[in-house]
Amino acid sequence: MNKIKDMNPLKNEKILREEIYEKNKITKWIYNIIILLGGSGFLIVGISSYIKYNIVYFLNSDQIIFFPQGIIMCFYGICAIIISINQIKITLNKAGEGYNEFNKNLGLMQIYRKGTKGKNSDINIIYQLTDIEAIKIEIKNGYFNSKQNILVCLKEKNDIPILQLTNPLKINELEKKASEIASFLNVPLKGS
Repeated sequence: MNKIKDMNPLKNEKILREEIYEKNKITKWIYNIIILLGGSGFLIVGISSYIKYNIVYFLNSDQIIFFPQGIIMCFYGICAIIISINQIKITLNKAGEGYNEFNKNLGLMQIYRKGTKGKNSDINIIYQLTDIEAIKIEIKNGYFNSKQNILVCLKEKNDIPILQLTNPLKINELEKKASEIASFLNVPLKGS
């Protein structure tokens, strides 16, 4: 999902800022274009079966009867086109990208993530640094669903994830990143 831009974030003695960006944009573009083209093909074949004429010569619909196959192909085509356009819009808007900033000058922690275009879609979470109790590492290993998270533990509140990785790092790299944040904030590091 998201990945830290580099392992050397903007850091001085008073401010630690980590840029979060989407890692696999090229792969997403390829998948979205394939879904868009496939959905368009399904829709064209469905419409061709209704008018009994091949709109595109290499998409033969002579064997397709409009009811029920043509209707189903139109439905699948429309669904695929809507999904791919939505995913392309999300990729263009850079939804999910943002930054984590720990500012000792202001005494604030700010977590910002960009949303899709629309009213109030961005996520901007601000807490006092004094509310931070600890930094927590959470590792969930599964055959197909491995997750690694770094969370901020707040006093008397829920933990807030500041880094969620679906493509796991080595354990020592994850621990190094979490310990860097914990040492900057002078709070303990916890594991789960």
